Amino acid sequence: MDRLFTTVLLLGAAFTHGATLHGPRGFNSTCTQIAQAVSSASTVSWPSSDLYNQDIAHWSLAGIEASACSVEPGTPSDVGKILQIVGANRTPFAVKGGGHATNPGFSSTTGVQIAMSKFSDVKYNAQTQTVDVGAGLVWEKVYEVLEPLGRNVVGGRTTGVGVAGFTLGGGYSWLTNQYGLSSDNVAAFELVLPSGQVKSVTQSSNPDLFFALRGGYNNFGIVTKFTLKTYPQGQVWGGQLTIGGDHLTEFHTALAKFSDNTDPKAQLLAPVIYVQAFGGPIVNLLLFYDGPTPPAGIFDDFLAIPNLAKDISTRSFLSIVGASMANTTEGSRDIFEFVPNTKYTPQFFQAVVNESLFWGQRLSNTSSTTSTFVYEPFLPTIFNHASASAYPFNRARAFLPSNLNFVWTSSADDLILQDAIRQSGKRLAEVAANDSADAATASIYGNYALFGTSVQRLYGSNLPRLRAIKATIRSPEYHESLLGAGRFECVDLDYSPLYTHYH
Repeated sequence: MDRLFTTVLLLGAAFTHGATLHGPRGFNSTCTQIAQAVSSASTVSWPSSDLYNQDIAHWSLAGIEASACSVEPGTPSDVGKILQIVGANRTPFAVKGGGHATNPGFSSTTGVQIAMSKFSDVKYNAQTQTVDVGAGLVWEKVYEVLEPLGRNVVGGRTTGVGVAGFTLGGGYSWLTNQYGLSSDNVAAFELVLPSGQVKSVTQSSNPDLFFALRGGYNNFGIVTKFTLKTYPQGQVWGGQLTIGGDHLTEFHTALAKFSDNTDPKAQLLAPVIYVQAFGGPIVNLLLFYDGPTPPAGIFDDFLAIPNLAKDISTRSFLSIVGASMANTTEGSRDIFEFVPNTKYTPQFFQAVVNESLFWGQRLSNTSSTTSTFVYEPFLPTIFNHASASAYPFNRARAFLPSNLNFVWTSSADDLILQDAIRQSGKRLAEVAANDSADAATASIYGNYALFGTSVQRLYGSNLPRLRAIKATIRSPEYHESLLGAGRFECVDLDYSPLYTHYH
């Protein structure tokens, strides 16, 4: 689902692996320099310590690498010092916010692991109706503070999703139909530039950087704090509805009807999950209405389908976020892939069923546990709520940010599952493109994109502007290819790589 802080080289030449830049001894030397330079507010940890293990941990085991050390910066100034030291020593590093990244090497490294855990404040300003949120938080921690105040933000839909990568990548929310993407609702970014300078970036103070940060991840520095717009929030309705695989036809009929919904308060997530333990697919629906009771007719067709389990009620927003089973695969090995789509058709529905059955059976002799396709219908007006941004590169046409998620347990099967999800994503993208030519050129949502995705598909016509913005903040001693081991097929940006999203 929604991703977190990752480090990928979306806008620059790809850097294949950190160890090619510096040997382990050099990494340790860099760690020592950092420990000596940062203030007492920051913490440097070494392998085998509990804090180190916590700092390199990820939601998906596939996202973990053993770094030379980890550092939890406690101030923006210390973040700047760290950037200058790793740059001067040419030491690879990665930045981890919530730790929800699944692509290997995107928010992990063999060099210096920067964990943003200490940036964990949530401060609401009643006068401006905005909230300052630290980059090390997951969304449910933000909701816990705002809910008693009757306020909410455009944030993640499930537990475990980090604020930073989600927002810097765009961010699809239960409230997106009403207010746009999470990145559309940022009032200000606190940004540490590669030079170490700390600055506040707003639409008025720096429109170019503000444009770039909304979808450009941390290609332009490390964001330590987000100032987000808030909105009134009362009771909501919804929860989880599990439907057996023998009712897929009824489910798809109901989904096709719901896709024509025009009520911006109504939303759903609809994962079709092939469960190896069951030997077949199920649907684990999440229904949402931003109000205590939905109007008649919106969800009735789903509720009429015989179900295996049901947890639907009027409840708090935080409760409905917690109702998701999306975080139940934590501690397994996960990978995501994005499927660009502009509409759901009978042909596409059938393709999803075919892919579910094919890969469920094909992977039965591996450590695969589930293979999932998630439908995410949104209104066609979701990109009308804000001005231009790095993502999406085209706001004239909305699309459906559907995704695949494969889960397994053994590292011996990594390449098999990664290849499988790539093949499945390619097949579904071909069907979507046959249904609508617009799907073939739709903006790729980076938070769902598999490593190897072309940066041109992520940023399209925005690339020239992003390159120009990058050139204005480049630090002479700083080499951005040190950040993470980004495995997207990247485009040269002035022959100097950029870094991207931290999760």
